[in-house]
Amino acid sequence: MTVLAEHHSDDAKHSFYVMHNGAVTWGIPGEPQLVALHLKRDPAARSYQFDHKMLPLPSMAQSWLIARGCPEEKILLPEGMGTAAADEATRVLEQRLRSDGDHFAYGVSYTDDASDPVQTTVMLRAMDEKAAMPYRVLLEVADTTTWTHTLREGGFQTFEAATEWWEAHWNGDEPPLPTTSPATRHTTAVPGLPARPAPPRGPSR
Repeated sequence: MTVLAEHHSDDAKHSFYVMHNGAVTWGIPGEPQLVALHLKRDPAARSYQFDHKMLPLPSMAQSWLIARGCPEEKILLPEGMGTAAADEATRVLEQRLRSDGDHFAYGVSYTDDASDPVQTTVMLRAMDEKAAMPYRVLLEVADTTTWTHTLREGGFQTFEAATEWWEAHWNGDEPPLPTTSPATRHTTAVPGLPARPAPPRGPSR
């Protein structure tokens, strides 16, 4: 485990961590590599408890911790820790992912770190059944040469359309992501898509 960011409350009752689990790369291909950890202490009882979640992107791990009381500015990754946002579009989308946590549910992801650039795809589903674009796909591409990354978002009207893009991308066709409204908001608080088949996990290795 490598700690990427951490924050401890002034009363020492709460600690928040974003960590990278390096062992994941040797396990099931494509699994999320980041851990969001919230540690709660009871000094009077001399005990503690914790909750954690495996997530594919730092901004999603940060969102999960922010929803549990961590100040956003305290859990940002420091300079030189991980890759840096390559452009303004990436920074804006990551800020939205961190700060708005009540509109979309995290369903499935795939991280391919076997080659450069490292790529991660994430599928989200709207909590609002009347949403015009209920399925969203996030694509992060990280360049380990320049240590920068881009993050893009695409919107889809159906699960089948999102899955079609997912399959085409991981088959090497590189289809463009459909544009979405800048007002879209996301969440990491609600696990899982509805009871439908999961999209392809990604390339075999």
